[in-house]
Amino acid sequence: MSSQMADRSAQLVDIWNRFESADFEDLKMRSKDADLELFDLGVTFTVYSDKDVIDRVLPFDIIPRVITAPEWKTLDQGVVQRVAAINAFLHDIYHDQHIIKDGIIPAELVLGNSNYRKEMIGFEPACGVYSHIAGTDIIRDNEGNYLVLEDNVRSPSGVSYVVENRLLMERSFPDLLANLKLRKVSNYGQNLFTKLVETAPVNCADKDQPQVVVMSPGMFNSAYFEHIFLAREMGVPVVEGSDLFCDNDTVYMKTIGGPRRVDVIYRRIDDEFLDPEAFNPESMLGVKGLVKSMRAGNVTIANAIGTGVADDKAVYAYMPRIIKYYLDEEPILANVETHICREADALQYTLDNMADLVVKPVGESGGYGITVGPKASKAELEEARASLIANPSNFISQPMISLSVCPTLGETDLVPRHVDLRPYAITGKDTWVLPGGLTRVALREGSIIVNSSQGGGTKDTWVLAEDTKSSKQGEKS
Repeated sequence: MSSQMADRSAQLVDIWNRFESADFEDLKMRSKDADLELFDLGVTFTVYSDKDVIDRVLPFDIIPRVITAPEWKTLDQGVVQRVAAINAFLHDIYHDQHIIKDGIIPAELVLGNSNYRKEMIGFEPACGVYSHIAGTDIIRDNEGNYLVLEDNVRSPSGVSYVVENRLLMERSFPDLLANLKLRKVSNYGQNLFTKLVETAPVNCADKDQPQVVVMSPGMFNSAYFEHIFLAREMGVPVVEGSDLFCDNDTVYMKTIGGPRRVDVIYRRIDDEFLDPEAFNPESMLGVKGLVKSMRAGNVTIANAIGTGVADDKAVYAYMPRIIKYYLDEEPILANVETHICREADALQYTLDNMADLVVKPVGESGGYGITVGPKASKAELEEARASLIANPSNFISQPMISLSVCPTLGETDLVPRHVDLRPYAITGKDTWVLPGGLTRVALREGSIIVNSSQGGGTKDTWVLAEDTKSSKQGEKS
């Protein structure tokens, strides 16, 4: 065994020894204190379907997920590759559409996609970046293979929990982190700001300090905490549509000192609400003239309008081919086997094997609308079958993957619970991936749904530094 491998093995043994030797009742008490601290800090999410409780603390499990340096290297490279292919794909479908003409992907899957925006045709975004912020959902099967479950390139959420989880662990469990060599996550805001600035318009009023803002739908949005968090981390203002206006195809922010030009908008608002002139005329959240200002080259919108085509679950099935087509490379991270129900053979296969498959609507998120065949009742399967027959283009199906599990704090002991991972990639002149990302955990026994809206929680994700040069002992992470 090499000295590096021995060092990594020693680190893993050391980490688990710390948790196994800790007093269990003490861990439970400190875990409850951590939840109270999250609530006091406002680290919450909103559940609109619950009439009694609006804001909830996202459940936090104190037992971390640990990723070794070699594992992270593969994940990092795979995410970077995927983001590069997605940006190339988006540029192509809004320009020459070679991938359609060459028969790699069906035209109707792109041009008929509800997220395809004609306003983007022919537009050249700065640095060729459409997906400035991407969240790639990754699972690990029983054989230890990492597989991409889906891509999130519209407005991926959750990164604030990554940073807050680490800060909480440092405050509440300093003894468990003492002298560990972990990759840090506290510099996400700094890196996000740098990458957004790199994609600012070339004609900024202040080329040395372009004005970046976070555009939010407001305090009643489920992710409002994150909007405030990211703005604070970057040192930029949070704005709503009413705080902005357009004049002469340029975007301005209202301030007590008068109008100030805005160069980059990190928007957390869906396309259709961004500009009532271009999209939904009833929108009270957007800014009239925003699309014209973008097309004039006077403002960058991150993520770009129309990126939703690339995180459509049906387009996801073509990602291995998309990577090969644009990059001439094999995917570093494979897809989960996917059946596109708009295709006759795939539809029939899905109908014949519904009890063994996971059926997903292509346009939903948050775990809604999913039918997990092996866990569904006969009535649920029949309901899903009827929906599938009525609108097959709206569905994909995948085999039931036996997700990996991670030790999780139970009532009387550590228990295994299913987890996934969402690394966050931010792109400007190049792409940087936050080490680790958000580990989501299905807290209910037997559940594979990790979404917070479906009873899931989060863990801190510890990426082990490769060697002592990668992370100083005692360095705040």
